[in-house]
Amino acid sequence: MRIEKDILGEVQLEDDCLYGINTKRAENNFALEHKKVSSALIQAMVLTKKAAAMTHERLCPEEKAKFQSIVRACDQILSPDFPLERWFVTEALQGGAGTSTNMNVNEVIANLALIDAGYQPGEYQYIHPLDDVNRSQSTNDVYPTALRIAAITEIRKLSDSCAKLQTALQEKENEFQNVKKLGRTEWMDAVEVSLGEEFGSYAQALARDRWRIYKVEERLRQVNIGGTAVGIANGANHKYCFGVIEQLRKLTGFGLAAAEYPMDLTQNNDVFVEVSGLLKALAVNLMKISGDLRIMNSGPKGGFGEIQLAQLQQGSSIMPGKINPVIPEMVMECAMRVIANDTAITMAAAHGELELNAFLPLIADCLLESLTLETKAVNLFREKCIVPLKANERNCRRHLEESYAFATAYIPRLGYDRVSEIVHNYDVREAKEQLENILSKMD
Repeated sequence: MRIEKDILGEVQLEDDCLYGINTKRAENNFALEHKKVSSALIQAMVLTKKAAAMTHERLCPEEKAKFQSIVRACDQILSPDFPLERWFVTEALQGGAGTSTNMNVNEVIANLALIDAGYQPGEYQYIHPLDDVNRSQSTNDVYPTALRIAAITEIRKLSDSCAKLQTALQEKENEFQNVKKLGRTEWMDAVEVSLGEEFGSYAQALARDRWRIYKVEERLRQVNIGGTAVGIANGANHKYCFGVIEQLRKLTGFGLAAAEYPMDLTQNNDVFVEVSGLLKALAVNLMKISGDLRIMNSGPKGGFGEIQLAQLQQGSSIMPGKINPVIPEMVMECAMRVIANDTAITMAAAHGELELNAFLPLIADCLLESLTLETKAVNLFREKCIVPLKANERNCRRHLEESYAFATAYIPRLGYDRVSEIVHNYDVREAKEQLENILSKMD
């Protein structure tokens, strides 16, 4: 066992433990057993630490070997086979604006760098988690910068998924363009439409979502790295501030830029609210489309039965043969979670006080969860629901023929009141005959 000390006392750790005293305290303090910090955020933070180390390697040639070990430690963590869940143990929800997660990242990097340099974990006199790994940094610029990088990474995945779903919907629009059916407003019979037109409308909604999500990346490219504690670069010189962003651009491939006013990004989180709002807009469209598909799929005997969704699993433990629309239902649940996350992000962003927002961990957790959930939900929706979906042309035609959808076409010549009276007093077949007879006499 090794003993680490801080101003609060001592903590015992296993000799080979890669995190240190700050992480252990956080693990005990925030023992929610809810969920750990997103791996995407951890990796983005490590990437930010790597950029800082590469910058210091150039600026501090006398310490080149030390920073090279830190860079190699970061590369080790970023490799696909590194056990992130074993060493990054802080809870997603934590007090302190993300300091515990930053400490966790600093300590793991430092101890891996120590091993790389031929020392033992905990021998911080050679490579220190704060003096070296965290040099010229603060949680308050590392955490939000990493969140922006992680969000951009996930936004690109979601935008690509939305593009594929839009294409799948457009293919259904073409496939069903000649399938005539009854259109409905407020659950009541309305006018004739085509099934293809309905899917075309869904595709248009997704096109807007895809464009909005694609464009919102621009709002995340400004970062406050180099601003340190409150955005005025305490403990960081100008050469470092410019150098670390240049390194981050190279490492990420993203068009990152230094914030025009770093204090703004340190204390204000409205950009994350904006991004979340667009994710909510997508969630709303996904929920609407999924709800429509459940209605059109309803039956098989007592419902609309105008489309047939893929039959994926038995739907009841007591009703034989029942098959439920499980994919649209799952998508709706994901959408509800995204909308709930948006509310949490809104509240957390609004509760930033003065120079810092203490609730950034909640914003990060909700935003990254929403991005991941929507990407996976959109992919499954396309693969398991939209692509295999079939039209039931017979039921579409039957509902249309048994409705008064034809009546609207007679209004221009006969007037609303006259047509309405006939529809009210006759069944469908008789009403159509009456209207045709009146027209023939007028001609």
